[in-house]
Amino acid sequence: MLYLVATPIGNLSDISQRALQTLAQADYVASEDTRKTGMLLARFDIKRPQISFHEHNKQRACRKIVGLLEQGRTVALVTNAGTPGISDPGFTLVRAALEAGVQVTMVPGPTAFVIALVLSGLPTHAFTFRGFAPRKSGRRQSFLAIDKNSPHTLIFYESPHRLRAFLADALEVLGDRRAALAKELTKMFESVKRGRLSELLANLDEAPKGEYTIVIAGAQDKRPKGSTNVER
Repeated sequence: MLYLVATPIGNLSDISQRALQTLAQADYVASEDTRKTGMLLARFDIKRPQISFHEHNKQRACRKIVGLLEQGRTVALVTNAGTPGISDPGFTLVRAALEAGVQVTMVPGPTAFVIALVLSGLPTHAFTFRGFAPRKSGRRQSFLAIDKNSPHTLIFYESPHRLRAFLADALEVLGDRRAALAKELTKMFESVKRGRLSELLANLDEAPKGEYTIVIAGAQDKRPKGSTNVER
């Protein structure tokens, strides 16, 4: 059995009893970063052998893990934080396991984009999660333009050193829509700033820190431009 185990995105108290039990009983723990996962396992006194599984070794690691699964071993897959398979190579292992006839199940838990969506104050009934945008501006603008006319709320992940460029491109391609910037979710310094894209860009910290989740209103959002609520 392959278990996909969601782990806390910040606050370790968010880990579930089922997640701890699954990790403790697995024959192996496959992880994106064995050092970070090792710290998590040590925090809960779990001693299991780890297998490195990340974007740069996913093909080789997939073969190894599927081989273990076919031998009847149990493997628990975790990501750096949150739900494996979301903006990481986890789907590659899931697909390989299914093709090999191995059972796959999920131990649910935190996912940053869901928390950010709910806290954004933007419509939640229909949304599109787009993950990380391309790094270069031209490709990023083309990426954003795909959803320019979508009525769905849009959700993105972005690193701090590309956040300003992302917001500038989003403003140019999508127009001055309502949006929210979320970071440090579930942690002591959790922050959600809300307002128009132009306002969020103008009030952005000089040197942003932390991983960001960006939530942007869909194309049919018609709220009057004056109704904003920027939080600093």
